[in-house]
Amino acid sequence: MRDEAKRALIERYLAAYNALDVEGMMETVHPDIEFSNIANGEVNARTSGAVAFRALAEQSSKVFASRKLTMTGFEAAGDVANISVDFHGVLAADLPDGRRRGETITLSGRSVFVFCDGKLSKITDIS
Repeated sequence: MRDEAKRALIERYLAAYNALDVEGMMETVHPDIEFSNIANGEVNARTSGAVAFRALAEQSSKVFASRKLTMTGFEAAGDVANISVDFHGVLAADLPDGRRRGETITLSGRSVFVFCDGKLSKITDIS
């Protein structure tokens, strides 16, 4: 897969993510998708397979009234792409950690994507 195609697939995924469009996200991922979210050095979410990924994506889309993940950098080598990201989201619900509906969350981080058969086969979000 060429770097331009990798970037385009990531951009499609991010557009769907930002639009809270779970179906659109699912169109970009491999059936055996592996997902991990690492915050402050600890894994706080992990899924394996499209069914589990969809369930997490649906759950996450209900947490935010709006969200925007912006790619600020892109590097690719082989079947892997690393992107730098900025995140801005507005909560749609209160969270167990004390954050309240309407509160804004902003952070910077990076995401690592692995490709297989023209789809995203592994996504690791790190913040």
